[in-house]
Amino acid sequence: MPVKPAAFLSFADDAALDALFVPFETGVLQLPADGRVLFLRARDGFRLREMAQPGWECDQTFRPFADALQHSGLVLTDSASEERFPCVLLLPPRQRDEARALFARAIQHCAPGGVVLAAVPNAEGAKSAERDLEQLAGPLQQLSKHKCRVFWTSGAHAQVDETLLAAWLLLDEPQRNDAGYMSRPGLFAWDRVDTASALLAAHLPADLAGRVADLGAGYGYLSSQLLARCPGVTAIDLYEAEARALEPARLNLAQAQHDAGRTIEVALHWHDVAQGVAGQYDAIVSNPPFHQGRADLPELGRAFIRTAADALLPHGRLWLVANRHLPYEATLAARFDRVRTVVTQEGFKVIEARGVRA
Repeated sequence: MPVKPAAFLSFADDAALDALFVPFETGVLQLPADGRVLFLRARDGFRLREMAQPGWECDQTFRPFADALQHSGLVLTDSASEERFPCVLLLPPRQRDEARALFARAIQHCAPGGVVLAAVPNAEGAKSAERDLEQLAGPLQQLSKHKCRVFWTSGAHAQVDETLLAAWLLLDEPQRNDAGYMSRPGLFAWDRVDTASALLAAHLPADLAGRVADLGAGYGYLSSQLLARCPGVTAIDLYEAEARALEPARLNLAQAQHDAGRTIEVALHWHDVAQGVAGQYDAIVSNPPFHQGRADLPELGRAFIRTAADALLPHGRLWLVANRHLPYEATLAARFDRVRTVVTQEGFKVIEARGVRA
């Protein structure tokens, strides 16, 4: 059964969304007369559906959240648009450089004299986020509600630090991380190669061949390793729910092909793997996510396993890595004839599964 997008939403997410609209509810702020509002990193929820009007546009790069917004009838905008709005709402992410780049985008999209309004849970760096927006845009107003801090500009372009604005916009550009891969702040293990993925890569058999899928590909590390280690691989499909990862992944796969001295078919898909995939594959590799924010969601990893089983050809093989404590064995045994733990190390387990069952 597919994992519903709503399963990703946590209490903290709902609290920030509810707090975001308090200034309008109390009359401290008024919605624009022309009804035009841009909501960056929008998340679906009752308060948004209640408040949204024609002329509102939502920007969301995480596919499950984007799908939930569309399902509720909200309009998704082109993130490359240069349009300006009298009101820009945002729910900043936890990673600071990513949040700073988002603040800069909000200022960039705010019309002269408009308002940029943000809400951050107190436990997720609210004070630091408020200081960052103040550093960029000048004095702010703020209030506290639902264990969140809500803060907004007064005439967004009056005191903007243009030098800082330009510098912070660049923070979201693909950049090389400490391991030599192109990445972006805020992606999973964006500044390094995570231990679990490195363990899986080290144990990938050289005889993997044909068309391969990388489920939850991130910035493309495992796919790059497939190219380097498995000469029989002829095509790779990368599936990733975070759209911001796709450009770094494209760059990394181009470099991997150059380094390997061969060209293969590569396709990148902005896709929620928990909803299934359309292709059929000779092999699948995956380091499945198992949490959203601070909430553990082992069902998400189980959904990845079911998707992999549905997408593998009869002779296909699944190679995955997971935290040692995660209870995936029953799901694997239900969908595969042969399941073996290849290695257990540093708190992780690498598993191979063969003999997919219908």
